[in-house]
Amino acid sequence: MNRVDELKAVLMCGAGHSGSTLLGMILGSHSQAFYAGEGAKVRNLGDEKKPLRKRVCKICGEGCEVWAGFRWDRERPLYEQISAHVHRTVIIDSTKDEAWIEARAAEMNQAGGQAFLLFLTRDGRAVVNSRIRKYPDRGAEAQILQWMGKMALSKALFDRFEGPKLQISYENLSTRTEAEVRRVCDLLQIGFEPAMLRFAEQSHHVLGGNSGTQFIAAKTRFDDPDEAFVSLTDRTSAYYENHSGGIELDLRWKQELDPAHLALFEDLAGSLNAQFCVGA
Repeated sequence: MNRVDELKAVLMCGAGHSGSTLLGMILGSHSQAFYAGEGAKVRNLGDEKKPLRKRVCKICGEGCEVWAGFRWDRERPLYEQISAHVHRTVIIDSTKDEAWIEARAAEMNQAGGQAFLLFLTRDGRAVVNSRIRKYPDRGAEAQILQWMGKMALSKALFDRFEGPKLQISYENLSTRTEAEVRRVCDLLQIGFEPAMLRFAEQSHHVLGGNSGTQFIAAKTRFDDPDEAFVSLTDRTSAYYENHSGGIELDLRWKQELDPAHLALFEDLAGSLNAQFCVGA
């Protein structure tokens, strides 16, 4: 069993649709690390009142060798239990809820381990476009305001977090991948491993998160992607079914975002977005 003082918990803040599943899978491809996905969903394991997709591994489904037999004993630190279960000392959790992050970081630090925080950012126009694609019945203005509010909360959390932390952009992660991953490895004090850049070739067991990125991994892992639990919607299937399987910068917003929505975004969030958009 791993000693608690050897454990490292890597937490992520930021808005959804910013690449946290991609970053988690890259980091989880390190020989010392395990990417749990959205760790808060351990609360759903075994709860048949929850939709199946929210209580099982998104890649393996109900028969997952990791999550099918795991139950969280809330009397003990969560990441200590996951570490003992998977025999890894670096546990990555992309739950982006601020209260969850602070509770788990405090729990880890009090137990003698170390908590790290990654603030993952992405051009807000891409995030809003992704949300509109996923939730077409929700108004564009509401989606923009939601992104603005989430970024404010994430920035405030990042600023007050007292442990090791790093801000990283999705755009740089996608175009300068090795350099950015090395930055994270340096923060975590673990050696960079080239296999991390081939995340789709590794075995992942993920709770929640982006189905498209998980489908990329499933295409490599399964001879028939239909054997995987993860599935695509009609709105995303063409993009991911034709994906190279590597790490690519997704700029669909430049073709998909309605000009009226883009103008509204610039009016409401343009100045805030200037802090986060890279090379656009």
